Amino acid sequence: MKSSVEKVSGLSRKINIEVPAAIVQSSFNKVFTSIQKDAAIKGFRKGKAPLNTIKSIYGDRVKQDVVQELVQKHYALALQEHKLDPVNYPEFEFTDPSEDKDFSFSAAFDVRPEIVLKKYEGLEVEKEAFTFDPKKVDQVLENIRSSRATYEEIKEDRAAQSSDVAIIDFIGFVDGKELENGAGTDHRLELGAKQFIDGFEDGVLGMKKNETKTLSLKFPDPYHSAELAGKSVDFKVTLKQIQAKVLPELNDEFLKTLGGPDNLEALKKTIQEDLEQSEKKRVEDEFKNRLLKVLVKENPVEVPQSLLVEQKASLIEDFKRRMTEQGMGEADFTSYVEKWDADFAKTAAEMIQSSFLIDAIAKKHDLNTKKEDVDAKFAEYALQTGIEVSRIKEFYGRPEQASRMSYQITEEKVVNLLNQSVKIKEVPAGTFKEENN
Repeated sequence: MKSSVEKVSGLSRKINIEVPAAIVQSSFNKVFTSIQKDAAIKGFRKGKAPLNTIKSIYGDRVKQDVVQELVQKHYALALQEHKLDPVNYPEFEFTDPSEDKDFSFSAAFDVRPEIVLKKYEGLEVEKEAFTFDPKKVDQVLENIRSSRATYEEIKEDRAAQSSDVAIIDFIGFVDGKELENGAGTDHRLELGAKQFIDGFEDGVLGMKKNETKTLSLKFPDPYHSAELAGKSVDFKVTLKQIQAKVLPELNDEFLKTLGGPDNLEALKKTIQEDLEQSEKKRVEDEFKNRLLKVLVKENPVEVPQSLLVEQKASLIEDFKRRMTEQGMGEADFTSYVEKWDADFAKTAAEMIQSSFLIDAIAKKHDLNTKKEDVDAKFAEYALQTGIEVSRIKEFYGRPEQASRMSYQITEEKVVNLLNQSVKIKEVPAGTFKEENN
């Protein structure tokens, strides 16, 4: 076998392989003989048909089998010979093989970049200073009350005011034409909830029952519907009824209906503990992300193009799934992705770079995932979820899930190592400096 490697660009490689005719012929004979043993051909006993007959009948099929065998075997040998480490499935090019000729093929792929760890100890990273606003507890209590609210029709002749629920009919018009999906009948509009575009609820405030009014507004720019962004719109609105929102009192009787703590102080304490736990997790998650970004900045890594394309596509697909669940249409999704294409690419590149660096640090410090790490994680999940360990193991028995867990554990161990020497600068929320990677 002869092989040579071309550096196409950056991390892209093309390996050219030539297999001698003698090996090609041996592969043909091997496949033909294998078929001959089981072939049932009219006029011959099973397995006794002449090899020439087998060749005339199964020639095309055998070529496919020969190609598969030759490519699979000699591609692996060539990788070993040139010490290449592909990061993606190769693209093969070849012509049909002949029994008496050399067989040539090529494989194009990206290779793993060379990782040079320049600085990963003593990284300087900003972290949001944890603070807790007690008003958030009151807001949760108000949300609980609001979720159990009742509504009473206002009989007196008064104007709609903030926190009222206005029962309205409305029709939208753009450029004099009725707006598609821009009308509603008996729509419940909570004034102050910001459910519509800016100006709509303000326009309804002050209206009285049976009053009709035209609101001249503008769609925001950007807007989830790209063709409407920044356009003028007129809404013809009729107020049919005003309802007052009646909130339940936070008394012992009401607390019992919630199925939790039976007194207000205990409920407040539970809410605060939950909020603090959630807020601390958010702060830590954001700190980890910033830590990995700084790691990437201090240790530049070349990104294989094939992985970039794959990771970017994965991010976009995940975004599409979430936005579809929120009602974003196909045209709006396409417009958004085009506008933020560079951001998707940047995020994808950072994810790939950090994964290479995590692998390199893990290898250097013997932090790769071991069996005992996986068993400990299974036990942790079982404790958190109440699901039996055997069922959790069954779920993570799938290769994709097992690989994801293994990487997650390795990442946690590497992040813990980085945290031992990281220099943290605590800053108030909203004051982070932008990283210019």
